[in-house]
Amino acid sequence: MRDSLFINGLRRELHRLGSRKMYIFGMVVVPLFVAVFFLSLLNEGLPERVPTAIVDLDHSSMSRSVGRSLRALQLLDVCREAESYDKALEQIRSGETFGFFVIPANFEKDALGGNTPTLEYYTNMTYFVPGTLSFKGFKTVAVATAGGVVKSTLVNMGVDPQKISSLVQPVVIDQFPLNNPWMNYAIYLAPSFTMATFALMIMLMTVFSITFEIKEGTSPGWLAANGGSMAQALLTKMLPHTVIYFVVGLGILWLLFGYSLFPLNGSLWWMIAATMLLVVASQAFGLFICSVVPNPRLSFSLCSLFGILSFSFTGFSFPVSSMYGFLAVFSWLAPIRYWFLIYINEALNGVGLYYSRYYFAALLLFPFVACLLLRRLGKACQNPVYVP
Repeated sequence: MRDSLFINGLRRELHRLGSRKMYIFGMVVVPLFVAVFFLSLLNEGLPERVPTAIVDLDHSSMSRSVGRSLRALQLLDVCREAESYDKALEQIRSGETFGFFVIPANFEKDALGGNTPTLEYYTNMTYFVPGTLSFKGFKTVAVATAGGVVKSTLVNMGVDPQKISSLVQPVVIDQFPLNNPWMNYAIYLAPSFTMATFALMIMLMTVFSITFEIKEGTSPGWLAANGGSMAQALLTKMLPHTVIYFVVGLGILWLLFGYSLFPLNGSLWWMIAATMLLVVASQAFGLFICSVVPNPRLSFSLCSLFGILSFSFTGFSFPVSSMYGFLAVFSWLAPIRYWFLIYINEALNGVGLYYSRYYFAALLLFPFVACLLLRRLGKACQNPVYVP
């Protein structure tokens, strides 16, 4: 009897899945489209050739040498030459450039005469990535120019040229970026945003599938088809969804590690397990919201708000350790936060399961917390009341 009820519940849910195009669109099309979109958008990896300008007020051989150094940098595209500070600032305000480098008047004369000329550079940090890259390029040229001026001054003073290098740069720094030596932004950002969108769609579609039973007044029939058991009703409803999400999750992992060849220094099986747990945890989060607020409009609003904010307060774009305490707490309430940490440990660092054990355990806690409110959801389903 119980087996027949289980099969009837599955058939009922499969029929509902096939009766609305919304399910296929939200469960399959949107997550895969977002994955392809971000991978295409970040295909170049590290942005290069940021449009910048130069303001040369000296027009000397030394200032032209500084200009050639700027143009030789891979990060910068010195596409404008402004006559003054005001003209260069207008170019930034109009969006033509993201920064400009100012060489003052009498730069060569002051540098060779022992004075202290000032090189200035301005970047538009409203656009964080191009502003940061232009700042890095400008600073590199400014430091190199300062070293060149010091070297020329010491040579004129009669210092042995062979000793100048050790005086100008006594310590040589070698940089070795670990686990992402290409400095590829896509390796960090694409999985984060792709899986965060995937988790958001799982929450929203879970809320949609449950609360619309209440809205349409079909929730009593849903329970009756499962023998009045709320637990079995949820199992027969969520199981087909889980299988579809898991297949979509595998497709996203293939796009990341198979097609885009992102580094995978750890175990692929643990990444698959983390994705499976992310699916279940995101469904549990949506179920928890439905139990607290069994109303489509309010549940959608809460899930959307929390899901969108999770892009910010789970550490993708700003470190959690630098957040205010009351905001950092919210980062540990989002399932995607734990998947993200597992991805860093397994895929990028390759440090093994031991260092991710707490994150896997945290993902397992979400279903248990959601089950605490099943009785409340069962009452709402038995007596559906829709409040527009």
